[in-house]
Amino acid sequence: MLEIRRLVKKFGPLTAVDGVSFAVAEGEVLGFLGPNGAGKSTTMKMITGFLAPDVGTAVICGHDIEVEPLAAKRRIGYLPEGAPAYPDMTAAEFLDFIAHIRGLYGGEARRRIGYIADLIHIADVMHQPIETLSKGYRRRVGVAQTLLHDPPVLILDEPTDGLDPNQKYEMRGIIRALSPRKAIVISTHLLEEVEAVCSRAIIIARGRVLADGTPGDLAARSRYHNAVRLDLAAVDVTPIAAELQQLPGVASVETTIDDGNATLSVLPHDGQPISDAIVRHARERGWPVTGLYVERGRLDDVFRAITAPLATADPARDAA
Repeated sequence: MLEIRRLVKKFGPLTAVDGVSFAVAEGEVLGFLGPNGAGKSTTMKMITGFLAPDVGTAVICGHDIEVEPLAAKRRIGYLPEGAPAYPDMTAAEFLDFIAHIRGLYGGEARRRIGYIADLIHIADVMHQPIETLSKGYRRRVGVAQTLLHDPPVLILDEPTDGLDPNQKYEMRGIIRALSPRKAIVISTHLLEEVEAVCSRAIIIARGRVLADGTPGDLAARSRYHNAVRLDLAAVDVTPIAAELQQLPGVASVETTIDDGNATLSVLPHDGQPISDAIVRHARERGWPVTGLYVERGRLDDVFRAITAPLATADPARDAA
């Protein structure tokens, strides 16, 4: 439903997007991750036709955004960063305005606006001027205009920005409910959002795709994949850590002390399972274990490992 072909965008000497390619099928929710200035928003603006690429194109449901811009845009719902709206309009007036732009009139427009207002939980603020709404409600109105024409492709730039924890939970539920019949791309800085709603994730830095896989696949690249966390009652854990370090398959042991209790994180070589050996050893030694957990990996660890070598403090790139 969405195919990105070798997108390139330069701003003077800065290459903000450098040959980005990927495809998103119906039913996929793609998390688009990267540090500030990685090129996420610039890529989204090219996909949706707000910026013309220097090289490459985006094809939405078979329509090239460069060759058939109107046909492509009819099939896109776009939530930009900040989601600007007319502040003196009420939410109802703004959505009615958007409905007319999208070719919805009369009873069809009213039915669609009512349905979306209920779905996004903004019915109680529909007659308030947008400038009087909280940041969270303004963001919800932005999401509502994105969904108004029931597009098959959704491009969402930070969809939960400004929402409180309960609102984020609701929004993620809405995205999951919509996902079976749409192709969705979410740009986000929140790694927990990727784990909560995304079936796939791409990590970019310096305008290039560095990783592409399911959240589970990416987490498995973490040095904490299959690591074992041991919680121990108050005890000198130095000899325990030393013993664990000598077990086959153990790469390192990290120690954390909190209020007299200790946590040992036992990291494996190459993500190989080590939990059975550690359980046996702890039982044989009679260690005062109060908890034992096996980690599947940490996305934040993978994110830093992939992007840190390419980090930049260039303010021009941060704007991309």
